[in-house]
Amino acid sequence: MKIPDYIADLKRYKPGKPIEELEREYGISGSIKLASNENPIGPSPKALDAIMSALKNLHRYPDGSNYHLTKRLAEKLKVSVNRIVLGNGSNEIIELLIRTFLREGDEVVIPEPSFLLYEIMVQAGGERPVKVALKERVLDLKGMAGGVSPRTRMIFVNNPNNPTGTIVSRDDFEEFLQQIPPEVIVVVDEAYIEFVRDSTCPTGLDYLDADKTVVTLRTFSKAYGLAGLRIGYGVMKESLADLMHRVRQPFNTNLLAQAGALAALDDDAFLEKTISTVHKGLDFLYREVEKLGLRYFPTQTNFFLIDLERDAKSVFEKMLRRGVIVRPMTAYGYPNYIRINVGLPEENQRLVEVLREVI
Repeated sequence: MKIPDYIADLKRYKPGKPIEELEREYGISGSIKLASNENPIGPSPKALDAIMSALKNLHRYPDGSNYHLTKRLAEKLKVSVNRIVLGNGSNEIIELLIRTFLREGDEVVIPEPSFLLYEIMVQAGGERPVKVALKERVLDLKGMAGGVSPRTRMIFVNNPNNPTGTIVSRDDFEEFLQQIPPEVIVVVDEAYIEFVRDSTCPTGLDYLDADKTVVTLRTFSKAYGLAGLRIGYGVMKESLADLMHRVRQPFNTNLLAQAGALAALDDDAFLEKTISTVHKGLDFLYREVEKLGLRYFPTQTNFFLIDLERDAKSVFEKMLRRGVIVRPMTAYGYPNYIRINVGLPEENQRLVEVLREVI
């Protein structure tokens, strides 16, 4: 069997090992995971209640149209239901966009470093990723606009950006949009938008009716604490959504995910608690990391980078053996950096203590 080069050359995404396996492998217990940008306080209680209630219907197929969740999202976002596409995580929306609108040989402009799956999914479809390096850890929108060619069909704007936690400003984004041909799809990935404190941050939803083609991606994995259910969505022009609905599988979001997400949408108290916990945790960690004499980079997300000025993998291993799991940034081109997400107050304190021991 002949395998296309663009498939054979793919670099496999390597997720972290389960906590239980790491504890068994390293002979530790009571470890804490601050490596995957997850919600520190868990899932929404209203979502849990809704999921428990839905368990009795597991013999039924989920609603293939996502009717109730789409309707509630439309009300919350003040958009038409015909502009929303639900997915098995926002990852699937990325994949659906590529499958629906791109063909082999097309070009896609992506920032680097950014969410690793952009490049993987683009290459897997036989398209060519055009990578544009960040400037001072911020998306270089001028460089990305300059990377557009007659073969460009899509651009990914990760805002806030993972792994750097930075945003682009509204003025810079609007100047960027003016340079992009209307037929090129600008995908604004807003997985961490709920945590943003900077009022200059734009949102893709504000450009739905612009003369450009803007798609906004969001997820229930982070602020709503439903990462294990895998559910996210895209908001776009009705014509794009209609085509994507033709391509997507009819039962792509499961019954429990739909029930949990629908309930979580109205759990305002949980969302406020999550955001408050993250912001207070960030302020605490900033102060403590600074006391350690390390350079950190302020963020608009629930995670941030620390420059260790030494091999991050070595520090990662030492911290792991003490039961604290963080993320080394070698795969992102930052061999001396680690990325940590905010945990509960006691987890944040433990992280600081372990980091102090290790360095």
